[in-house]
Amino acid sequence: MAPPSIERPLNANITAVPPSSNQSHEPYTIFDKRQKRVIIAIVSIAATFSGFASNIYFPALPTIANDLNVSVELVNLTVTTYLIFQGLAPSIWGPISDVKGRRVAYCCTFVVFLGACIGLAETKNYATLIILRCLQSTGSASTIAIGSGVISDITTRQERGGYMGVFQAGLLVPVAVGPVIGGALAGSLGWMSIFWFLTIYCAVFLTFLALLLPETLRAVVGNGAKTPRGCLGKYPLIFYQGSSQVPRYVGASISNKTTPKRVDIIGPLRILFNKCATPIVVFLAVYYAVWQMSITAMSSLFESRYGLTETRIGLTFIANGVGSMIGTLVTGKLLDIDYQRVKAKYDASNDQECSTLANSDTNLGFPIETARLRLIPVFALLQCISIAVFGWTINFPRQVHIAVTIISTFVTGWTAVSTQSLVMTYLIDIFPDRSAAASASVNLARCLFAAGGTSFVMPMVKGIGVGWAFTVCVVA
Repeated sequence: MAPPSIERPLNANITAVPPSSNQSHEPYTIFDKRQKRVIIAIVSIAATFSGFASNIYFPALPTIANDLNVSVELVNLTVTTYLIFQGLAPSIWGPISDVKGRRVAYCCTFVVFLGACIGLAETKNYATLIILRCLQSTGSASTIAIGSGVISDITTRQERGGYMGVFQAGLLVPVAVGPVIGGALAGSLGWMSIFWFLTIYCAVFLTFLALLLPETLRAVVGNGAKTPRGCLGKYPLIFYQGSSQVPRYVGASISNKTTPKRVDIIGPLRILFNKCATPIVVFLAVYYAVWQMSITAMSSLFESRYGLTETRIGLTFIANGVGSMIGTLVTGKLLDIDYQRVKAKYDASNDQECSTLANSDTNLGFPIETARLRLIPVFALLQCISIAVFGWTINFPRQVHIAVTIISTFVTGWTAVSTQSLVMTYLIDIFPDRSAAASASVNLARCLFAAGGTSFVMPMVKGIGVGWAFTVCVVA
């Protein structure tokens, strides 16, 4: 597979005026390290909404089933439909953010999420619950794709792995603390309080985001030196421009004129079915689905097999979340180390005195697959082992202590998210001007696979037992 074959057609719709003499010295981005950290922190917090909306809900599933007088299997379908829309929504918002701007997409998605949370906090029946959960997913899911786009806008390949690790860690904070908060709220104030919590959280953060996150889309602001028209794009970018410590070449940046691009809704599908992306995306989708199946089954299994309360069920999710966060931070650093190692070897083999990779952020002969995907077999093997341990230890609750099962979820979280970080960084590298759409394509595949898996995990457990059910998952 040769990633360079992708970059040419993706850039073909951009017409650039010949660069000025000082453009070769123009920095990739005018945002300095301090400003990058602020921006990464904001988009990482934004990404927590997708995880919170999903994971804060898990400990309350049995209670919701009782209150609405429906079966646990029907309540689990709200998880399935949430995942379906979590996969579909970024395919719309991702391309919009790649054309109209990151701030526009962020503001629209959070308004949708806020309205859905208010409705969920007042819901009284199952039909309303499932519809509003779909709407809530539509608002929250795209924060991952848009955030990936922002990171692509302001970082080079050399540093991107570390920043993606931080971003993924922020995304996974809710995996650790969401179930704890959800279990505590549902156990003390009722499950509807979960959605009031999300309403308040969203309203506060939306104000914070509107005031502090600059527009970063390179088609709109270039490397950050170009000031777009309109208040939404202009502010607070001009304050970042004025305080940046990176020298900027305004003339060069503004002279690079691009033809307007149209929103390409099917762009994520084209990426998904591209020969360089399809195998690795499908691989990730399968492993993500198995991870989500184990998480979805945890609440019901821990209640029935170990007699845990909502609060204690929430606490059992901490290991999975902590494993996820630690894994993505470590993997982010490993990505940067691997990239530097492969780059040094590549430069030496080509006898380059001075590599231009850091400045141009592209190189047609660079083996990016080696730099980004080398560790995938290791993480895949470890996840298979941890899932098998998870299933068989729950199958014998009296013979094996619950601590063993919880430790297995730590390993599963670590490996599943590490695999995701590797694949996401790779796709952003090979689709630099469609980064949000590339992230959306991953999201589409993994969430649709996970939706299918979570819909039949409990019937499969009841049919053949916990151990054999998750053995089937490993074999698949």
